Amino acid sequence: MSHQESYDVIVIGAGASGLAAATALHAAGRDVVTLEARDRIGGRLLSAPTVRPERALDLGATWFWDGEERVRTLAARSGIDTFEQHLAGDTMLQETTGIRRLTGNLIDAPSRRFAAGAQSLTSALAAELPTGTLRVDTPVTAIHPNGQGGLDVLTPADTLHAEHVILAVPPALALERIDFADALPADLVRLAQATPVWMGAVAKVVAHYPTAFWREDGLAGAAFSRTGPLQEIHDMSGPDGEPAALFGFAHARTVRPGFEQAVTAQLDRLFGPAAATPEALHVQDWSGERWTAPSTVQRLADYSLFGQRLYLRPALGGRLHWASTETATEYAGHIEGALAAGERAARAVLAAPSSTNDIALDVTTPSR
Repeated sequence: MSHQESYDVIVIGAGASGLAAATALHAAGRDVVTLEARDRIGGRLLSAPTVRPERALDLGATWFWDGEERVRTLAARSGIDTFEQHLAGDTMLQETTGIRRLTGNLIDAPSRRFAAGAQSLTSALAAELPTGTLRVDTPVTAIHPNGQGGLDVLTPADTLHAEHVILAVPPALALERIDFADALPADLVRLAQATPVWMGAVAKVVAHYPTAFWREDGLAGAAFSRTGPLQEIHDMSGPDGEPAALFGFAHARTVRPGFEQAVTAQLDRLFGPAAATPEALHVQDWSGERWTAPSTVQRLADYSLFGQRLYLRPALGGRLHWASTETATEYAGHIEGALAAGERAARAVLAAPSSTNDIALDVTTPSR
């Protein structure tokens, strides 16, 4: 095997958790390569561009909240503008008996968003990595102990070697897509196969409009629905209402022929005729993303498995580390949880016996 195909650490997945781990380890002087199965980075941070290059519409993760300091610090040091979620106005409630307007915003809590979209966070992290150390279109097919104290990582084109591997993908997806040669403990396999994928069984729908017309009617852009297809709806407009957009969540199983027409008809009923004809309607069905959702995704529902203790214990002789938002012990399911899990995995690598223990690690400090 050629020298350049042997690394201190291989990170699998270039979403927020994987890139947080990779940038932290690079800053600590480790030789790291990140392998991403998709043809893009970001994972469940996915932002659709608009005509204004500094504005985007989020098709995945959207918000962050007070107390989520990793996200706040990363955005600040990366020069990513954030703004407050629009809250003002009334809520619409759709029931089988009809539609009612309820006073005040009964859905949204104070939160912040990213003017250029949440994917700008992962773009900022990736920009800190040396050229050539982030590979897209590179799915991992197997991870095997190599008998020499390390791990072999197989892709369709290569076999790479590493002292440590960080799995920054949903655990259930990793167990379905990657061959571990029966080397993982049975209790870990059961846990990983049963752990839900955050957003994995959800379709997110974003309707882009010329103006945020609902605000003129005193509406918050917020709605509950007991009839669907969208179960809850929020204002997704950018700073000062530009770009103007509403977005909602639907069960992925409802995405079938006629879904888009059902969505615009529902928006029409809730917000008036102007809502029936968006400039663009984005439907992001996360259950259909082969590098997010395993085939079992719609049956995984026990969210108490997030952040379980087994995920904190490196497997395969202490060399395989878990680092997706599902494994976070705090803010699991949030971008903050992804960053925290990536940071934890990087710390575990640095604390391992072959690592230098006195290297400080802070994922919010840019690499030098």
